[in-house]
Amino acid sequence: MRVLLVHNRYRSAFPSGENRSVDQLIEMLRNAGVEVETYIRASDEIEHFGFVRRAQLAVRPIYSLEDTKALKAQIRSFGPDVVQLHNPYPLISPAVIRVAKAEGVPVIQFVHNYRFACANGLYFRDGRVCQDCLGKRVPWPAVKHSCYRSSMPQSAIMAGSLIVHRSTWQMVDRFLPVSDFVAEQLVAAGVPPEKIAVQPNIVLDPGEPATFGKGFLFAGRLEEEKGIKLLLEAWHLSGVGKATTLTIVGDGADRSAVEQAARVDLSISYLGSMPADQVGQLLDDCAVCVVPSLFFEPFSRSVIESYARGQIGRAHV
Repeated sequence: MRVLLVHNRYRSAFPSGENRSVDQLIEMLRNAGVEVETYIRASDEIEHFGFVRRAQLAVRPIYSLEDTKALKAQIRSFGPDVVQLHNPYPLISPAVIRVAKAEGVPVIQFVHNYRFACANGLYFRDGRVCQDCLGKRVPWPAVKHSCYRSSMPQSAIMAGSLIVHRSTWQMVDRFLPVSDFVAEQLVAAGVPPEKIAVQPNIVLDPGEPATFGKGFLFAGRLEEEKGIKLLLEAWHLSGVGKATTLTIVGDGADRSAVEQAARVDLSISYLGSMPADQVGQLLDDCAVCVVPSLFFEPFSRSVIESYARGQIGRAHV
């Protein structure tokens, strides 16, 4: 079996469960004897783009000539049995699905979020769950509210991609959403149920569980939808910091709020971003892994990584 895995990596400055899932999936497939080649782009590349390539970013979520040509060449040289697509944005574009199908290669699409119907992929804006674009032929609310990176022009581009590639997504042979809820949203967006098979996130076996630890741990993006400010407020109001500690790992737009909380409350420790193996050690050492998300979590890696470490009896909020 030969698999060509295609993924646009999210920015390395912020934690990405999807990046981690893709890395572990590649490792597990290879360990199982599957021959895997990858076509990987990274959003980190953008900061090194010159003027011309930056200008091309305006259309790349819709069509990338560079990536369609490169993927076609790799398909012809590698001869995959299947193309496995994860995130195509913002550099690769869903147009690569048409390239694979034109070369006679089936495509499976792992679905880690709600990007098939939502410009920002979260079903979340202005501090609340939002599904205003679901089922709409023209996802105008995304543009109106600047849902993608708080930019109306960039939101218009993403909305345009959703419109242009509506027929492209129908060419996918099998969708693999990470949860039943994500599968239900695919059906609501018009994907035939027979094309859907739920494939939950996976984690590698970390070995025997550690002894029960101490304190609370939040590990993830420091963004509004992840509920980090809600956690800080709850921590302050509850007074639980008098008896235990809260460790926070990650980075994002709400970093300054976390840093401020850690300065004024000695029970809160902020460690910034950390490698996955060190986060795993913190999971072993904590008593409670906290997941205070305000949006529909597709399938939280924090939860399953806690379970993999024998923390089934520990609370997840």
